[in-house]
Amino acid sequence: MGKKFLGILLGLMLTVTSAFASKLPTDVQSYLKKNISGVDIRFDGVIICPDGTLYLPLYPASFKKPETFGVDKTYPEGTALSHKPDVVIFNNDFVLLKIINLPDGKKTVKRFDKPPIQVKTGILPQDMLVPNGLIIPENIKGIIGNLDIKLSPETEIKVASDVTFSAKVYDESGKKVNKYDNKSTISQMKNKNLYMVTSYSKNIAVVNGESFKSDYSLSQIATPIDAQITKDNKFLIVTAYDSTIVNVISIADDRIIKQLDLTTQGGDIVMDYANNRAYISSPVASTIYVLDTTTMTLVQKIKVNGRCERLSLSGNYLLYVDKNSDTVWSIELANGYNLRNLGKFPNISKVILHDGIVYLASRTKSRVAVINYDTKQLITEFDTVEKPIDMMIYKDCLYVLGAQYNQIQALRLSDNESVAVINIKGDGFSTKFCPINDKGLVIVSDTKKGRYTIVDLNSNKVIKTNGTELPVANIIVGNKIKKINK
Repeated sequence: MGKKFLGILLGLMLTVTSAFASKLPTDVQSYLKKNISGVDIRFDGVIICPDGTLYLPLYPASFKKPETFGVDKTYPEGTALSHKPDVVIFNNDFVLLKIINLPDGKKTVKRFDKPPIQVKTGILPQDMLVPNGLIIPENIKGIIGNLDIKLSPETEIKVASDVTFSAKVYDESGKKVNKYDNKSTISQMKNKNLYMVTSYSKNIAVVNGESFKSDYSLSQIATPIDAQITKDNKFLIVTAYDSTIVNVISIADDRIIKQLDLTTQGGDIVMDYANNRAYISSPVASTIYVLDTTTMTLVQKIKVNGRCERLSLSGNYLLYVDKNSDTVWSIELANGYNLRNLGKFPNISKVILHDGIVYLASRTKSRVAVINYDTKQLITEFDTVEKPIDMMIYKDCLYVLGAQYNQIQALRLSDNESVAVINIKGDGFSTKFCPINDKGLVIVSDTKKGRYTIVDLNSNKVIKTNGTELPVANIIVGNKIKKINK
């Protein structure tokens, strides 16, 4: 009886493991032999083409049973099997992954922004002989099973900059001074790094705060929309165009250490340093995601009204503008994520809440409206610099950035009276305030002219304008940290 039971048990074990063992399904073998002359199917399931191309097989959790077996999809799309596509998905959900040889001798497979479900849920043969140096992308790590394979990103995303920051220097009139000086000579920028995002490159340039030239760039698969740095200066959080992925970059070793799939394109990011949270908008999904920055996990999904853009955080209040209706909303984070309608205003470029007062900048009207948060009553409104595109509060003043003539206006909070207008010389299109929080300085980026300007808010004066080869949309300022030894 015992022997019979053991025989049954072994039979069951063989049945269970067969889905993850090396023998390829008969229809897959026949198709490969018919379409790739001289193909060799190794005993562990690895497919070897006559030209040396290798494919790894992925077994689905369960096989579909199509009437006629064939290829459902390839990547790149429409690539014939004879031309060795990177990925082949058959209509029974069986998958082939081509091994890609990297310049450093390591090997990997195609990295997807959003892997097809057949790839993400498949599994490699569990008796497969793993090719030396094979690295599997982190977002499909489930295919590994019990195999001993390293996960990527194992290699750095650190690359030579394609955004070269030159030694152009501008005098007070805005004229370029033709002299070479690789130092910005701004003492307050010592021990700072600038992470520069431009619409003209997929990469984020890393610039020593005391230097004009970028040291290197952080390679991205898509052009960034927004990037923010964590309180400890260890990680960059990045959203990108045409991507549902949020990258988490470890600054200490220049690697993507995690990727979060929102399933829809992300947008603005605002940081809540007090509560170790990041709020990430997805305007197309009318959703704001809450990221716990201590664990880098998504912990909340807030459904909102309209297309949520222009995020702004003040304590327990997260404000945004619905670009579909020009409505300003507040999410009361400490009140069960209650949504509060603050009213409609034309073409709002920036919204700030401070001490119970909401400041709204209208880019087309070149005016700022001031309303009471509790009563939603208009307190006052006033003209400001042309095309106000950003605002910030420092000490007892509201600062408004005007894009039209590259001006910054300082208004006293107590009476909204103008106390200074700071002129950024030369043409261009000033775009964003990038504060250096512990220095009383702010960097102003420019999306038209290749430059950035550093302003001292304590004296309300421009202290330096540095040139760049490409216009820069956003600059994230962080403290330098010790790199991890490789």
